[in-house]
Amino acid sequence: MSHSLPEALIRSLQQQFQQRFSQGESQRLQHGRDESVHAPQPPDAVVMAESTDEVAAVVRLCAEHGVPVIPYGVGSSVEGHVLAPQGGISLDLSGMNAVLAIHAEDGDAVVQAGVTRKQLNDALKGTGLFFPIDPGADATLGGMAATRASGTNAVRYGTMKDNVLATTAVLADGRVTKTGGRARKSSAGYDLTRLLVGSEGTLGVMTELTVKLYPIPEAISAAVCTFPSIEAAVQTVIQTIQLGVPVARIELLDALSLKAINLFSKTTLAEAPTLFFEFHGSPAGVEEQAQTVQAIADELGGTDFAWATRPEDRSRLWQARHDAYFACLQLKPGCRSFPTDVCVPISRLAECIAETQADIAQVSIPIALFGHVGDGNFHLVVLVDTDNAREMEEAAWISQRVVERAIAMEGTCTGEHGIGLGKRKYLPLEHGEVAVDVMRVIKQALDPRNLLNPGKILPPG
Repeated sequence: MSHSLPEALIRSLQQQFQQRFSQGESQRLQHGRDESVHAPQPPDAVVMAESTDEVAAVVRLCAEHGVPVIPYGVGSSVEGHVLAPQGGISLDLSGMNAVLAIHAEDGDAVVQAGVTRKQLNDALKGTGLFFPIDPGADATLGGMAATRASGTNAVRYGTMKDNVLATTAVLADGRVTKTGGRARKSSAGYDLTRLLVGSEGTLGVMTELTVKLYPIPEAISAAVCTFPSIEAAVQTVIQTIQLGVPVARIELLDALSLKAINLFSKTTLAEAPTLFFEFHGSPAGVEEQAQTVQAIADELGGTDFAWATRPEDRSRLWQARHDAYFACLQLKPGCRSFPTDVCVPISRLAECIAETQADIAQVSIPIALFGHVGDGNFHLVVLVDTDNAREMEEAAWISQRVVERAIAMEGTCTGEHGIGLGKRKYLPLEHGEVAVDVMRVIKQALDPRNLLNPGKILPPG
């Protein structure tokens, strides 16, 4: 669908941003697609912002002309968050990539929204601190906050909602607000920081974040263990968590995921249900954690408990895990991924995965299963030819089945991907109509003209 921008808005943006304002087709297309299966929906123009004042200026101009604004980081989302279904301006914050302050003594850092997680950790070298939230992609911290991202370390360090202390945000009318603060706790008023984190750019455009930092563990050890079945692997996870072992990461990969990783990363891991572990702490604590987990795994048929204690071996192991999504795409060249992720209480995880596997057996398309099972979160990478109607139907069926099952088990339709365009219809099922009505009231209060990332999160109606 073609939209047009008011000439007065174009002139104002050209005058202020010059080369950082573009209506070029390639720029628009780049900013109108992500890693999702959704067809590209380009904006009408792209603005590259470099400061909070510039973001506020763009939002004010768009508010004057009734034009939508879609915040953009690096485009690594998987639920259509950066698409422009109603056209408008894609507001690219990737140039806002300054680490503004590191308060090592307090364990926090202030960053612009375009700083990526790897960039922040590079800036922290020599401080003895690190930022643990690791969704795999080298996403911007603003994008990670907007989608309430988490990743492999969440079982130990929590998600973005636990690790953002404060924000600077631009509201729909162009006003700039600061939420939260650097104190580790506060009882002062509504928690606007938590409201913005996870709002997917629909309530405000976050331009700066204050995030928690953590001491780099004295000792880190990683291990890989193969299991006779996914059920045995999941039972190992459940028992580990229920025993209170403070593991930093527990990742599950099925046989198809391991096959893909071996082909893509040139590894020689056993192509069977596998758990990847990482332990953080003192040397004695790490050893004790590992021995406890190995004993649990042995009882459940785990074999080949292989250790990776050297940093380069650990890095190679976790890089292979992070490459799993892109590795799976190579199993069916030319395909797109119809990804879905759900999260359930840990006691229901084995049952949820077993029933999901039974569904997978009924479809013709390749589907890999992996996830951050230490907190009950797993993903399906459903590989489809988007031009093949039958494959798209099968993908939609499997996605709906796993989501409805997770919600029925008192879980959620998305552990970390967010709602975006793809999962809006499940919001009433998960939260109830009253809660969704409350969300609508909040959206209406903060963005009465529906100009901030319209069409995302809230179901139509």
